[in-house]
Amino acid sequence: MKIRGVVRAALAMAVLWPAMAVAQSYPTRPVTMVTPYSAGSGFDVLSRVVAEKLSARLHQPVIVDDKPGAAGNLGAGYVAKAAPDGYTLLVTGNAIAVAPALYKSLPFDPVKDFTYIAEVATGSMALVVNPKVLPVKTLAELKAAALKSPGKLNYSSAGIGTPHHLGMELLKKKLGLDIVHVPYSGATGALNDLLAGHVQLAMFPANVVMRFAKSGQLRVIAVSGKARSQLAPDAPTFEEAGLKDADIQLYYFVSAPAHLPPAVTAKLNSEIVAVLAEPDVRDHLTKLGLAPQSSTPEAVTSLVTQDVARWKAFIPAAHITAN
Repeated sequence: MKIRGVVRAALAMAVLWPAMAVAQSYPTRPVTMVTPYSAGSGFDVLSRVVAEKLSARLHQPVIVDDKPGAAGNLGAGYVAKAAPDGYTLLVTGNAIAVAPALYKSLPFDPVKDFTYIAEVATGSMALVVNPKVLPVKTLAELKAAALKSPGKLNYSSAGIGTPHHLGMELLKKKLGLDIVHVPYSGATGALNDLLAGHVQLAMFPANVVMRFAKSGQLRVIAVSGKARSQLAPDAPTFEEAGLKDADIQLYYFVSAPAHLPPAVTAKLNSEIVAVLAEPDVRDHLTKLGLAPQSSTPEAVTSLVTQDVARWKAFIPAAHITAN
């Protein structure tokens, strides 16, 4: 019996040894961290913060490569088709879970074509109004104003399928409101027209709009998330304001092509979690308006999988289609 036990143990080690060897030797050359958005974007800045520290821990250069296009689908598709060896990573977020419900043809399947490694940060969305053209202070007052004048209020977004758009559509559906969507080809135009009063309200990342709220140009009605945003501590969460199951929270994560060796996945997760624990990294992310968020590969996989299902149910029911 003892001999059989020794044999089984030896066989188990024979199976595990290649994976262990891969993890111990990885990486032996530079690692590329792809962002599917342009240089200077939030994803680009976040990636560079993580990449610098990750490079020091891995003892290899971690190079940020921006591959914008097709609403983030171009860069994601590039990584999905790369070799699953840990040398090509993807930093993205919510958009990858929205894409299957929004586009008929995609160069990737977010559930099947990626190995999810670690979540790195979350961010709150803020429902804001221009108080000069819509003088409401609470969600209840906003609902009353919209119900009083159906189809008369307009909201801007950074484009169809963006968190700005989907967050507002969730709000409209939950409250039974008729508010007109005015999509823009990016956040700049959507914000500028909100500030000018050409539209009355919108939903934006809290870190984008808080300086305008502090100056009185905008008013925060509510924020997403389970807890109040550090950027807007006086603003209630949507749930506190009486709105449940209509939340949209921004999340950012690192992934790789499908079939990444488990040992490499575990090593990258461990190193990213260690990076996120460093005080200067946490301070940097906080200044960007993001909350550092460590997670296991299983947790981020579950997050994306559930979000894919959520939007596949909501987007067709809301008759949302991409241009």
